[in-house]
Amino acid sequence: MALTVELGVAELAATRFATSPLSETVSGLQQLGGRDRQAINLPWLRWAEDSLAKDPLDLPRTWPLIVNDRPSWPEFLVPAPLGAGTSIDDDLAALQRTSARQVRASLRRVFGEHPPDTAAALAARPAAGLRAIAAELRAAYERLIAPHWPRIRAVLDADVLYRARQLAAGGAEGVFTGLHPDLHWCEGRLTLKQARWPAELAVNRGPGGLVLIPVALGSPYVLIKKSTSTQTTVRYPARGLATLWTAGTRPPEDSAVRLLGRVRAELLQALRSPATTTDLARAFGVTPSAVSQHLGVLRAGGLIARERSGRHVLYVTTPLGQSLSGPPTT
Repeated sequence: MALTVELGVAELAATRFATSPLSETVSGLQQLGGRDRQAINLPWLRWAEDSLAKDPLDLPRTWPLIVNDRPSWPEFLVPAPLGAGTSIDDDLAALQRTSARQVRASLRRVFGEHPPDTAAALAARPAAGLRAIAAELRAAYERLIAPHWPRIRAVLDADVLYRARQLAAGGAEGVFTGLHPDLHWCEGRLTLKQARWPAELAVNRGPGGLVLIPVALGSPYVLIKKSTSTQTTVRYPARGLATLWTAGTRPPEDSAVRLLGRVRAELLQALRSPATTTDLARAFGVTPSAVSQHLGVLRAGGLIARERSGRHVLYVTTPLGQSLSGPPTT
């Protein structure tokens, strides 16, 4: 069935983009649990499964809430980020601000009047339960997401920059229509086809505007959470996922090495996935100043471009740079 969110002028004016490390953590755990796996994330899944096989994570309160036989999961686990680039601390603080009433209402929507033991225990003592869940999610983030967060964040930031350009060129219709093939915008209504949602939640307004959250480690579907403890969220697959786990893993073309030198050719190859100077310095084991010198040469030659996203400056290959570095790894 379709799901529709109505947006008036005030809601549309308040609609914004944001990224969330907590969203990636929950999505990654669901992928590990077999929910809507994306083949494109198999490199991360294999790495995570190997890591957990050696040293399992204990998530007794969180896992039953997000990996079960229900079509949905409690929306307070991924509150709408307050800013464009929140930290895991910000996200977990927002989670713990969920009121007892909101926790119980969310659990009823997902599990009904006869919840499993884990949900019942959380409903009985919401504040203590949320603290324990936040601790588990922090541990999951540190183990599974933090080692890859610079790479993931770069892809998410690049998606937000792309959407900002769409908004400037084509307005809200251009943005919403381009988010995902299942989304349609018409006359103040955002409609999600093939919504994986219960019928009673089919129509609602988006109070306070929508928070649009690109997701890297998520399912290939759009997920609209309209009854969050904060704002209505729309989580959608980010652009550029094809390069997320492959960029920089293939040696650069010989022609690029001869023209640019090996270090600059490798940087050009790595920047098929957007990255900051700090990200590149860490990945290549050199100083940020050394990376900056090489990036300056590549940028002067029109092979890479830079754009600012909040506090971060991202570099990415231009079409000319991509043609020189060869086809992406598949």
